[in-house]
Order: sequence, then structure tokens, then C-alpha cells
Amino acid sequence: MFDEHKPERGVEPEAELAAIEPDNSEMLDFAETIEALDADSLSERTPESQYCVFRAGRERFCLSVLTIEEVVDWPPVTRVPLAPSFLMGVFNLRGSIVPLVDIAFTEGRRAGLLPRHVVVAALRDDASATNVRLGIAADEVIGTYTAADDSLLDQMPSEIPHCRGMLRHDDRLALVLDLNKMIEVFPVPVI
Repeated sequence: MFDEHKPERGVEPEAELAAIEPDNSEMLDFAETIEALDADSLSERTPESQYCVFRAGRERFCLSVLTIEEVVDWPPVTRVPLAPSFLMGVFNLRGSIVPLVDIAFTEGRRAGLLPRHVVVAALRDDASATNVRLGIAADEVIGTYTAADDSLLDQMPSEIPHCRGMLRHDDRLALVLDLNKMIEVFPVPVI
């Protein structure tokens, strides 16, 4: 039906090939522009981290979202006899017993006024492949915030040894918790 040597609809084969071939100089200019933009944006970009900000007592605290397993509503808590004052008890999280600490215990909570949430954090130990879970009593979970690493302040209150700095968010400051130091200050894994 079709003749291979005969062009269709009056178009010459050479003209058809010329229309298909791209102009390489324009493609190279575009690729160089994209590379330059990527290099500029990467050099200007500062590392960012996400933090979960919550309130315990009158103070705002935050943890990296990489250390938080989940946030749960206040569960039934079992008291531990002769426990230190910071240990509110333990609770069952899908078959796992998690110790629950109150990092605002120095402020003295009113009797009958329990926190509303528990922030469950996990300290991963790569050497022994175990996780140490810790529940932190929270009165209010404010939200998650993405912050550049340069927005973290190295200053911290000296009376709070389990903090590693402060985070600026919404014109406020939140104390950045260090989970390793928390385990030292609140030694719940030995309980």
C-alpha cells in the first residue's frame, strides 16, 4: 500500500529528519543552567530537622521526631511501689511495658490533674540492637516544627541537665531534650 521510497503527504525524508533532530547547543545551555541552580540552592540550604514540641507543666520541651515512636492519649498507669518521684508508673503499649516519667515533677502537679498525652520516645542502641522506650508525660502536644540547625540555641538552663539547647518556634523557646541525658537523669531502664 505504501511505497517506502515515496514520501507521505509531500514531505521529503531529509526535511522530516531535520525537524526531528534537536539543537544540542540549546540543550547543553539548559543543562548547565539547571546544574548551576542546583549547586547554588544546595550551597545556600542549611540542614533542617523536625521536632515535636509539647508542654509539660509550665515549660515547653521538644524532641527530634526521629526519636519519637508515637504520641498516645493518657493510658491507664500502674504505680510502681517505692518508685522515685519522677516515675509516674508504667503502662502497657501493645504488649510492651513502658515506664512513664514526669519531667515537670519539680513544679508539683495538682492532685487529680493528670497530663493528657504521653510522648513515647525510643533510644536505639545500635551495638546491642535494643530499644529503650520511655514515656514522657505531656499536658499538651503543640505540634511538629521544621527548624534549621542554626535556629537551635546552645544556651540552656543549668538546672535542667537533660537538655542540650533551645529551639526557637513561633516567637517562643522550647527546651530541646537529649534522650541519652534523660536516661541518665531519670534512670528508668534499671527499674
